Formats: sequence, structure tokens, C-alpha cells
Amino acid sequence: MSTHLTEQAFSSLPLHETLLNGLQGAGFEFCTPIQAESLPLLLSGQDVAGQAQTGTGKTIAFLLATFQRLLTETPPKNWDKKQPRAFILAPTRELANQIAKDAELLNKEANLRIALAYGGKDYEKQKTAITDGVDILIGTPGRLLDFHKQRIFNLKSIQVVVLDEADRMFDLGFIKDVRYFLRRVPAPTSRLGMLFSATLSFKVSELAYEHMNNPVKVEVKAGEAASDRIEESVYYPANEDKIPLLLALVKRLEPPRGIVFVNTKRAADQVWGFLEGNGHKAALLSGDVPQKKREQLLKHFQDGEFPFLVATDVAARGLHVPEVSHVFNFDLPQDVEDYVHRIGRTARAGASGIAISFACEDYAFSLPDIEQYIKHKLPVMSASDEKLLKPLPAKRPEKRPPPPSHNKSAGGGKKHRRPRSKPASK
Repeated sequence: MSTHLTEQAFSSLPLHETLLNGLQGAGFEFCTPIQAESLPLLLSGQDVAGQAQTGTGKTIAFLLATFQRLLTETPPKNWDKKQPRAFILAPTRELANQIAKDAELLNKEANLRIALAYGGKDYEKQKTAITDGVDILIGTPGRLLDFHKQRIFNLKSIQVVVLDEADRMFDLGFIKDVRYFLRRVPAPTSRLGMLFSATLSFKVSELAYEHMNNPVKVEVKAGEAASDRIEESVYYPANEDKIPLLLALVKRLEPPRGIVFVNTKRAADQVWGFLEGNGHKAALLSGDVPQKKREQLLKHFQDGEFPFLVATDVAARGLHVPEVSHVFNFDLPQDVEDYVHRIGRTARAGASGIAISFACEDYAFSLPDIEQYIKHKLPVMSASDEKLLKPLPAKRPEKRPPPPSHNKSAGGGKKHRRPRSKPASK
């Protein structure tokens, strides 16, 4: 724990009494590095662009600064007591949900009104929560854009803007929507601005300086943060040995909670099938899993009903799952930043974790770039040291219906329209 926390106590910061009570009730006493570096700046009114991966405590940092601003500053003159005063954007439903949960922890005595909006479910419920009156509005770009264009809320009274995981906003194609919102909030000089990202790339930095008030750059190096508490290693298996090696490691290590990352849906189906077929309960999370099923699977995994989660990067972005002991990169990611995101699923909140990667024939070429990015070599392990057993047959995943959009695609034009063009009767 000492490697994760600093000597900066929350009680030494000029925080509102209700926030200090909320922190104490949640068991938070000392700051993480990103909190210790960013909070003094934010509490003095300075905008911050922070580089920190998931699990470093950035959410509590920006929530404390948000609550502090709303609790200590008077609302704008034009505020009608219903419109949001703080606006927090997140790239995924899971991340938005987690931010809202953390906000409720701090809100025990502050009694601010928090509303959550994201796509996939609860449309009318979310709409009502906003129209009833909201102080802090948290959500994903798509659903918030829908509500804003319907004039369910406006951004004229915003005193705090937070953009979380900004790099993922670019990756997932949301940046146009993000810019739409940033152009409609009050000027940077009249609000507090915060941006957090696992990497402060040129495009992310450009976004920060365009829409923030001279933000101070605060960095917690991803590679350093990971190497402190994560035991990393790499194997070089032949393609046909990857499944036997994974099963051998699972049998030897007996992970209480592990995530297996793959690069494609096909690989996800295969890995899930062999885990299930060999007696290891697993949840399968790929891009085409419906939202309701996705939430059920995540809950089962979080509750410990499934010790394993098999996931692609798209499906796993923004996941917040506590107490993940092991991460397996069954396929090495082709993007170096994805490696940091993946292994960051373990060793959260000061815990330690294990990250094991397979540099196979298809993806070994990614390893030099990954090692250069994280600034250290991965210790090499030998697959021959493991007892590779012939796997039992794989279980087949249940077939899921294609998303509705598949039936409306341009590619299916004639095939789908032909029946409509027939006369009503012959």
C-alpha cells in the first residue's frame, strides 16, 4: 500500500467539511500520487490536464474538486436551480456508472443532486432524473447529446467541466460530440476544467489547450505506475500451444479473479469455449454482447460467480472491476497504449497483481514497441516449464442474433428490399 499512497493526508487539504466526512466514511485517508499532485492545483482554481491510468485514484481527484467548487462558490446569476452546474463526460457506460458510484460515496452529507445518462437503457428514467433538477450531470456523449438537442438540459450554468479518459474519446469516435459540448459551456476563464487521460498525446493535449484555461500538466507515468505493483512476464508459445499453456497456467496459479484479453471476437469465442470446456467458469465480453446481457455478465464476474472474464479491448474499455488478481494477454495488443490499459485492470487501489503475456507467432512483433513504451523489458518465461495437457473439447458459445443495424446496412440493399417491392398479391 505504501508504494501507492503518498504522505499527503486529505485532512491537510482545504476541503469542505462534508467532503472530509465523506472521505473518512469511505475509508480514504491519504492521497494517491495523482491526487496529491492535482488537488492542490484544482482547489486553488487552476485547470489540470492529468496523465494517469485507470486505478490511480483520478476519479476521486476530479470529483473532490467538482464538489468543492459547487459547495463553496455561488451559482451563476442565471441558474434556475434545475440546470447542471457540473458536467462530467466519460467514454463508456461502465466508466460513467463507476464515476456516479464514487460520487455517491462523497455525497453522503453534501446532498448534491447527481444524474447519470448513458445509452442502451433507462431512457425515460434518465430523462426524468435530469428534468427533476441536477447539480452534477455524468454521462456518455451519445445519450447526453440526444438529451441536449431535445433541450432536456442546457449548459449555460456550468461551473465545472470534466473530460475523463480523453484518449478513449478519440479511439471510440466521440471527439466530434465532445467538441460540440465544449463549445457550448461557459468560457474556460469562468469555470474549472479538468481532463484526464492514460496518455497525453498531441491530439489530447491540443484539445486541452483549446478548451481549458492554461491547464497545468500533471503526469503519473503509466509505465512506472504499472511496474511498481504488477509482476509482468512474457511467454513465447507456438500458436497451437497457446490454449494448452493458458490452461496450464490457470491450473497452477488458480487465479481468484482473472481477465483474459484477446484481439478478436473469434479468439474470444475460442478462449471462452476452452476455459468452459475444461471446467473454468468464464464470462464472455465482446463488442456484440447486448447491454443488458453485458451488465449481467459483469455483475456475475464482480460477484465472483465467474472467476474469469474473456474480453476484447473494445468491450473492456472503461471497466472498473475490483480485486482482479491476474491479467492474461492471450494475444499481445497491437497498440502499445492498450497494453497499459489492460494490465491496469489489476493492481488497483494499491493492491498487487500479475500480468502474463503471450508473444505468439501472430503478435510477437508488438513486443519491442511495448517494452520501449513502458521503459522496461518483460521477464521471459519458458513454456516448456509448464505442464501442458491436451485440452478437453471446447464449449460452443450460444449464438447471439446480429444487432439490428446489420439488417439496415447498405451492403444488404437488394436482398432486403426485394420482398417490399413485390405487388401485394399475384
